[in-house]
Amino acid sequence: MRRTLLNGLNTLGLEEGLADSLLAYLELLQKWNKAYNLTAIRDPHDMVVLHLLDSLTASPFLRGTAVLDVGTGAGLPGIPLAIAHPDVAFTLLDTNGKKARFIEYAVRQLGVANVCVEQCRIEQYHPPDKFTTIVSRAFSSLEAFARVSQPLLRTEGCLLAMKGKLPKEEIEALNKAQWGVSSQPVDVPGLDAERHMVMLGSLG
Repeated sequence: MRRTLLNGLNTLGLEEGLADSLLAYLELLQKWNKAYNLTAIRDPHDMVVLHLLDSLTASPFLRGTAVLDVGTGAGLPGIPLAIAHPDVAFTLLDTNGKKARFIEYAVRQLGVANVCVEQCRIEQYHPPDKFTTIVSRAFSSLEAFARVSQPLLRTEGCLLAMKGKLPKEEIEALNKAQWGVSSQPVDVPGLDAERHMVMLGSLG
């Protein structure tokens, strides 16, 4: 696991020193997963690739210092990104109480001070300040992600949708008068599958 992670961190241009905290998070996830079914992925090597390294591919796309992770589940991609970017404030949002409690426990145990956990639907979430980046890898469609996230996004901010294959039909369904859209293929170290980052910037 450590070798796979270290190789992946090097490939992504991230510091090897992140490995201890990332693996400690993964250890907590494995332990809680036995009772709370936080993730369907159970093989440790697959967890490194599909959870840690996949999450960290969003690192170069983050904008600003206030990031919201929508539908974070067990803290993905939010916790790995927060570990990698201690100077950025991350809010992790999910409706599932068990997953929210796990995240709260994990960030306390790991000493990740730049994470805030919120348990509610995004439509019912009213933060005091808007965000510079809103990221998700769990929304079913770009249109739905954009619609519910737009009220929480700063004018200069961006939405990041982590996708597998390029969702051409979803991109076509977006309101082009409201959103500027770009996409970029991303390589997840150790994964032989398509991944794309779709970036949306408000035109309004």
